[in-house]
Parts: sequence; structure tokens; C-alpha cells
Amino acid sequence: MTSRWALPQHDYWSTPFAESLLRHLHLFPGATVLDVASGHGIPAFYLAEQVGPTGRVLGIDSSARQVASARAIQGQELPWLRFECVDMRRLPPSLQTFDRITGNLSVMFFRPHRFETVRGLIEHLKPGGQIVLTFPSLGTFDSLWGRIDQEMAVRGLLRERRKLELYVAERPSAKEGWAWLNTLGLERIVVEEYPLEVAAGSGQAFLQHPLLRGGFLDDVFECFDDQRVADDVMTRVSEDAESFTPLIAQQCVLSGWKTKLVNDTAL
Repeated sequence: MTSRWALPQHDYWSTPFAESLLRHLHLFPGATVLDVASGHGIPAFYLAEQVGPTGRVLGIDSSARQVASARAIQGQELPWLRFECVDMRRLPPSLQTFDRITGNLSVMFFRPHRFETVRGLIEHLKPGGQIVLTFPSLGTFDSLWGRIDQEMAVRGLLRERRKLELYVAERPSAKEGWAWLNTLGLERIVVEEYPLEVAAGSGQAFLQHPLLRGGFLDDVFECFDDQRVADDVMTRVSEDAESFTPLIAQQCVLSGWKTKLVNDTAL
């Protein structure tokens, strides 16, 4: 039987990352799940369906607009699923602990203190519980950043080049993600990267691409002090798309298990 809450195949960004997350997540009926950066519900709806009415799923996002959208999609269904507007970087101490913590495309929202945010999440993970996070890791769209840097260099934009360098370097690597969980004492740590090709076109099709605008490209525009210069540079880059396409995103999945208490008994 086809699930109403299956991952939407028309979502060419969130769904591939969610599929990677689910490949590593171990769920069971009745599980309690915290889904951070839940957005409009990928994959929170699917998780709720899988744990069933004896489970509980809490999806949190710092965007009230996204929370409202997820609630509208949910309506009166899946009553064991809730969406709340909460800053995942500062979880309330009163928040319960969970069997599983998930975060699809989440780590970019942990800035500026990513490690501290991960530590805060793990404080709300039950002993023996699993955390699984996905994010576009270091190496994502490197060909694009190289082409933008080249255009900046030709124009002598030293300040802008430095800002771009810092922006790219801020993206966590798979190795850095592994180090976070290892430092926090998690076990059975797994880090995997899966390449995802993004077909972006050229010219305005590239500049207005829904997976790039409103995220990656907006961050690049912020590297410029003069937005007229930014428009000129990015228009030139977009017209030369064949030099840096296909664009490859690195889907990174970070998974680890919290150590069980010494007096825990095997299930």
C-alpha cells in the first residue's frame, strides 16, 4: 500500500538527503523522535507514520513560517506528531529525552556554534539512543566556488575573495562531523557521503534556481559590499555555467549512538 506520507519525489533537494538519513536511521514502533530543522515536514511525517500512534515525534524549527506550513499540511492527522517553533541551538532544559534525534539538512542551521549545538542535542538523547544528521558537507559545489573566485580575482576583488574563502571554509567536513560525535563520547559512529548532481541551467535559470537562490547564492551575494558589482559578477558566472557544471553536492550523513547506562539491560 502506498503511504500518504512517503517522501515527495518532486522535492529534488530535501528528499535525497532524507533518503540518505533513513538509510542509516534505526526506527521501531513506539519510538520517541526529535526532528530538528524540521522545515515543512520532510521527513517528520514519514517518521511519525513509522513509529505509529504509540510513538511520539516532535518537529522543531526556528522559522514560524515553516512550522505553520507543516501544521497546515498535517491538519488533524498523525496526532502523535507535533510541530513547534523552537531554536534548536538553545533547547529548553525542560525538554524530554528521545530515543532518536534526526535533522535533515540541519547542520548549516547550527551556526555559529555547531559543536555546542550538537552537544545540546545529545543531552536530550536517551542512553542507547541514536542521532542522525544530514548536511551538504565541505566539497559541495566546489566547481562553482572556484569559478566565482576566478571572476573575483580578474576584477581584483580581494575583500570579496576573502569573504568567499571564509564562507566555503565554514562548511563542515565529514571528518569534522565524525570528530564532534567522537569528542562527545558516542559509539558506532558512521559518516558517509553520497554525491548528488544538481542540474541548474545557465543565465537566469541558474541565478533563480530554487535550490540555489534563497540559500547558497544568497550567501555569496552577501560577500559583496556593492550589490551592483555582485550582480555583474554573478551574471557573468551564470553565463559561463558550462565551465562549472554539473554541480555536485556532497550529501553527508552523520550517525552515532549514545552509550547505554551501565545498569541498562538488553532489550
